[in-house]
Amino acid sequence: MLEIDWSQKSGWEKPTIHEFANLNLSPASVVFRYGSECFEGLKAYKDKNGEIRMFRPMKNMDRLYLSAERLALPTFDKNEVLECMKKLVKIDSSWIPRERGYSLYIRPTLIATQDTLGVGPSAKAKFFTIMSPVGPYFKSGFAPVSLVADNRYARAWPGGVGSFKVGGNYAPCIKPQLEAATRGYHQNLWLFGEELTEVGTMNCFVFWKNENGERELITPHLDGTILPGVTRDSILTLTREWKEFKVTEGRVTMSQLIRAIKENRLIEMFGAGTACIVCPIERINYKGIDYKIPIDENLKAGKLTKRLMDTILAIQYGEVDHEWSIKL
Repeated sequence: MLEIDWSQKSGWEKPTIHEFANLNLSPASVVFRYGSECFEGLKAYKDKNGEIRMFRPMKNMDRLYLSAERLALPTFDKNEVLECMKKLVKIDSSWIPRERGYSLYIRPTLIATQDTLGVGPSAKAKFFTIMSPVGPYFKSGFAPVSLVADNRYARAWPGGVGSFKVGGNYAPCIKPQLEAATRGYHQNLWLFGEELTEVGTMNCFVFWKNENGERELITPHLDGTILPGVTRDSILTLTREWKEFKVTEGRVTMSQLIRAIKENRLIEMFGAGTACIVCPIERINYKGIDYKIPIDENLKAGKLTKRLMDTILAIQYGEVDHEWSIKL
């Protein structure tokens, strides 16, 4: 693991890489009460030649920096921290699986460590990174998910921290997730009022024929309540380059979605994130009614969902030359 301490007095200390070990923290550390922590999630891959690759890692550093800034945690030199993480990955490269679909998950975290009961900016902080090998999100082909859209709960709200990767965005979502599971659904479709925001911990995409008859891929716009996902940005960039249909960052409501379903204009719908890349959606429950989302029964996903999965995997594993695949 990688560990770097910071203090208001001395700034960032020398990074250390050592075997995985428990942290030595005071029970009075600020992080334990006020949630002063942010984190990231990214992966390292081995291509067919055994070369180590990372997928757009600077995007994660950019987001971690903004999260730290929002929580009044110390900011950092993004390039230097990324170089430290690359060195860690190289040292532990034997833990990176060789099979396609497998990878080494990397979890950088920044926490406030000053031992005080007061609420305020922490005079001490710790950055650390741990890693673990992970297998494919879908072990035997796609497994489409069912969702509960319940506007009793909001994942984020205007002026809050929904666009930052902070722990406080996740713990409050566990209870609604458990409620969805007890009703036989996999995840929540997060709403703000009637507006679609995110799917579980993923960004949300709708592919439909809009009311003007145009094929359109639309995802909720970054209004401060949406996490600016790296996969989200990659999908928007790729589909805009394809120039095969309209690509929009905008507003989608449940009323619009239900109308599209009833008028047979909805083509497919999926979530997107680092863990799964893309996750097909087959059913949404809203106000006690189940709405079926179209999927290809052979693929267990929509055709666009499958194409995006194949395209991004090919980039991540270096099967095609692309600037997003960074060779270590």
